[in-house]
Amino acid sequence: MTSKQEPNRLINEKSPYLLQHAYNPVDWYPWGEEAFEKARSENKPLLVSIGYSTCHWCHVMAHESFEDVDTAQIINEHYVAIKVDREERPDIDAVYMTVCQALTGHGGWPLNVFITPDQKPFYAGTYFPKTSMGGIPSFKDVLLSLSKQYQEDPQKIQDVGLSIVEGLSQQSANENKLSIDIFQQTFEQLLRSFDTSYGGFGSEPKFPSPHQLTFLLRFFHWTKNESALKMVTKTLHSMAKGGIRDHIGGGFARYSVDKKWLVPHFEKMLYDQALITLSYTEAYVLTKDPIFKEIVYETIHYVERELLDEKGGFYCAEDADSEGVEGKYYVWSPLEVLDVLGDNLGEVFCAAYDITEEGNFEGKSIPNQIDVNLDEVMDTFKLSEEEMSNILTEVKDILLSHRNKRIHPHKDDKILTSWNALMIVALAKAGQVFKEEHFINLAENAFEFIESTLTKDGELMARYRLGEIKHNAYLDDYAFLAWACDTLYDATYHVVYLEKMRHYVDEMIQKFEDKEQGGFYLKNISTPDLILKTKEVYDGAIPSGNSVACYVLYRLSRRLGNPIYEHHMNRSGQAFSDQVASYPMGYTFFLSSILQPHAEPKELVIVEGASRQINNNELKLGQLFLPNVVVISGTEEELTRLNSDYQAYKAISDRTTYYLCENYQCQAPTNDVNKIITQF
Repeated sequence: MTSKQEPNRLINEKSPYLLQHAYNPVDWYPWGEEAFEKARSENKPLLVSIGYSTCHWCHVMAHESFEDVDTAQIINEHYVAIKVDREERPDIDAVYMTVCQALTGHGGWPLNVFITPDQKPFYAGTYFPKTSMGGIPSFKDVLLSLSKQYQEDPQKIQDVGLSIVEGLSQQSANENKLSIDIFQQTFEQLLRSFDTSYGGFGSEPKFPSPHQLTFLLRFFHWTKNESALKMVTKTLHSMAKGGIRDHIGGGFARYSVDKKWLVPHFEKMLYDQALITLSYTEAYVLTKDPIFKEIVYETIHYVERELLDEKGGFYCAEDADSEGVEGKYYVWSPLEVLDVLGDNLGEVFCAAYDITEEGNFEGKSIPNQIDVNLDEVMDTFKLSEEEMSNILTEVKDILLSHRNKRIHPHKDDKILTSWNALMIVALAKAGQVFKEEHFINLAENAFEFIESTLTKDGELMARYRLGEIKHNAYLDDYAFLAWACDTLYDATYHVVYLEKMRHYVDEMIQKFEDKEQGGFYLKNISTPDLILKTKEVYDGAIPSGNSVACYVLYRLSRRLGNPIYEHHMNRSGQAFSDQVASYPMGYTFFLSSILQPHAEPKELVIVEGASRQINNNELKLGQLFLPNVVVISGTEEELTRLNSDYQAYKAISDRTTYYLCENYQCQAPTNDVNKIITQF
C-alpha cells in the first residue's frame, strides 16, 4: 500500500478486507450494480476477487499483483474489478467457490473468478503468482489471455459460462434415506484416516476440525466404543502440546502446516476459538482431564482480552502477519527469552517450550511441547511439579506483557452474527460445565448485542462494524443463533431463550427452506438470486448452516413436544442423503445432528416449585455428558405457555419435580434429582 495513491471506491466501505485494498492502483468496485453496468456499457468481463482480511495468501497476492502498477494497469484496461469480503458475503463466495472447485478440483482464498456482465463464470482459480511458477501461469498472463479470448470469441465465452451454470444448477431429488449404518461407516472412515502418532485426521496440513471430534464423542456415548474417545483425547492432547496453540497468550491458530501441529498458519479466527473450546469442554465432561479445563479457560481469556468489543460482541480474527512477516509476533529466540526472564527462569522456559538456537521456524522458535519431557525438565532444574507449574504460569504472564510491546497483528474488528453465535454456544456450555457465571454473562451480553444492535426493522442482520449494520442475515446466522439460544437455555433455564429459539427457527424455515426438495438455501429465498442457489451441507472449517439447522430442529421439536420441527429435519436428512453417503467423513456435524433420534433420546421435564429457584442439584447435569437428553424447565405456567400439553406436568408437594420421558412415555415423577441421574 502506498499513501501517495489516490483511494478507489473501496474507501467508502466498512469491511476491513475491502479497506485493505482501498489504496490499490486497481480501480476496485464493491459488488453491486454500478460495476456490472460499467462492464455492460464497456463490453468488458469482470474480475471478482474474493478473500478476507486475515488471509495470508490474500496478502501475498495483494502485494505481488494488486499493489503492482503494471498489473493494475492491465486489470483497469481490460476488466471491471470487484472485491468481495467472503465473511460478509458468504452467498457470493459460496457460488463462485462451487464454480472454482468444479473447474479446478480445489478451492481456497484468494479466490479469483472471471465472469461476464450477467455474472456467468468462464474461468476461476485461487492464488496466481506474479511470475509463472510450478506450472501455475503468472497473473498477468492469465489476465491478458482471458481478455483476448473474451474479445475475440465472445460467443464461446458466453457458451462456457452458460454450460457451467447449467451444469451446477442441475438438482435431482434424493430417493434414498440414509441408513443407520452410516454412523458406523463414518466412524470407520475416521479411524482409517486417524494419525495415531499425532492425532487429527490425514496428513499435513492439519486442521482442528472440531465437528469431527463432536461426532466421535457422540458415537462413543452411543456405542461405548473406546476407540472413538481415544481419537478425540489423542487429538486434543496433541493440539495442546503443539505450536498451533498459543502457549503464551492463549487461543489457537487456524491450522498447522505439518502433521505434528508444530508450525501453524498463525491467523486466529473467532470460530476456531469457539468450536475448539466446545470440543475441550465436552471432552472434559467425559474425562475430567485437567489440561482440557485449563485450555478452555485459557482460550476464553484470550478471546475476552483480544476479541471482545466494549459493547459485548466479538471481533472476527487476528492476522498471521505483523510488519509484513508471517508469525513474527509469536516467535522467540533463547537470547530474547533470557533477556526478559533472566537466566534461571529463562532457561527453564526454553527447556519446557523447545526454544532453541537453531529454532523450528525460520531461525526462531514457536513455543511447543511436542517432544518435551517435562519430568526430565523438572529433574534437570530440581523442581517439584507444583514449583514447575507456578514458574510456567509466572513466566507466561511476563512474556505476554513483553510480547504486547511488539507490533500487534492486524485485528479484523467487524462483528458477525453467525460467528458470535458460535462463541455464545462455547461460552454458555463452558459456563454450565464449570459453573462459571462469568462465562455465561459473556454469552448473554453477546446475545443481547446481537438482538439490540444486529437487527434492522425487526430483521436479523449479518455484520456490524463502526456503527454500521449491513447485509441481511443468512441461513448460518439464524441456525447458529438458534443453537446459541438452545445452549443458553441449558445453562440458565431461562424460558425466554427457548421462546427466542422457536422464533429464530420459525424464521429460518420461512426464509430459507427449499419447499420442494427439503434442506435450506444459504440465502433468503425472497431476495434477488445470484446465478446459483446454493444449499451447503459440507462441514468445512465450521459446520454448515444445514447441519446446524438439523440439530436445532430436532432439539426444538423435543423441547416443545412439536413433531413438525423434526419433520423439517427429516426432509433435510433425505435432501442431502446421496451427497453425505458419498463421503460421510466430510459431514460429521450433519451426522451428529441426524444421529439424535437414534441415540436413545430422552426428555427431562423439570417443573419448578413455589420458590421459583431450581436448587443446586441441577448443576450436576452440567457435569454429565448427555447429548441424548433434552431438558425442559420452568414453572407450570411457563411450560403450559410453551405447549398446552405440558399442563399435565405438576409440581409435587410444591417442590421442584422431575419427569424423565423416553419413547413418549414418562416415568413416575420424583423430587429427587439423584434418582433421575442414575437413569441417564
